[in-house]
Amino acid sequence: MSANETKTNGWTPVPVSGKQIFQTRGDISTPTPVTVADVYFPSDVALVADAQAFVKKRLSPEAFNHSMRVFYWGYVIGKQLLPEHAAELSPVTWALTCLLHDIGTAEEFFTSTRMSFDIYGGIKAMEVLKVLGSTNDQAEAVAEAIIRHEDMGIDGTITFMGQLIQLATLYDNVGKYEGVDGFGDIIHETTRDSVNKTHPRLRWCSWFAETVRKEEGNKPWCHTTHIPNFDKEMEANILHKQWE
Repeated sequence: MSANETKTNGWTPVPVSGKQIFQTRGDISTPTPVTVADVYFPSDVALVADAQAFVKKRLSPEAFNHSMRVFYWGYVIGKQLLPEHAAELSPVTWALTCLLHDIGTAEEFFTSTRMSFDIYGGIKAMEVLKVLGSTNDQAEAVAEAIIRHEDMGIDGTITFMGQLIQLATLYDNVGKYEGVDGFGDIIHETTRDSVNKTHPRLRWCSWFAETVRKEEGNKPWCHTTHIPNFDKEMEANILHKQWE
């Protein structure tokens, strides 16, 4: 493991509290409008293309589009909130994390294990990436971020990429962050429109709210119960309502 991999694969430690990061950062500049066409998605890299094909074959259309949107939300949020870390993060590692972060919701995995979907999904992602040719460090970084992507909290630290996937998924799922005023405004409305139209939501919030209820019903011990009223919070998502 090299020191460079620590940064490019998103291992840099940051507070697990997103609110603390926002408070430390202070005033954030008005976001620049960007479109999907302005952001490099590394589909020209064989590893990313293979991972994308793997998840597209297994995820529902709703979950696949969500995973693509999360890539763009995270790209903008990272540059706005922690630009020094975002500048060093590999777009390939970030793309792999986004593509695979909900692989645990795929039908063939969702009911075949008693494990929580995010935890099992992280393990499955690591297995798949190693088969596809990822380095061990990259595969482990992706797995760590996926396993902790619902692990919101107050105390302790998390990898930068783990924090970024938390913020990006919350942005898509509920459009707000507890204790952070104006969380939705960290991304320009032009960008929201471009991303949501390029990768349609397909009533994502309703679909995932129902998925959460299924998991909590079938696995009352699951990690998703860590987020109170998650299903209702998604169904009340105002930020993306016009695109639902």
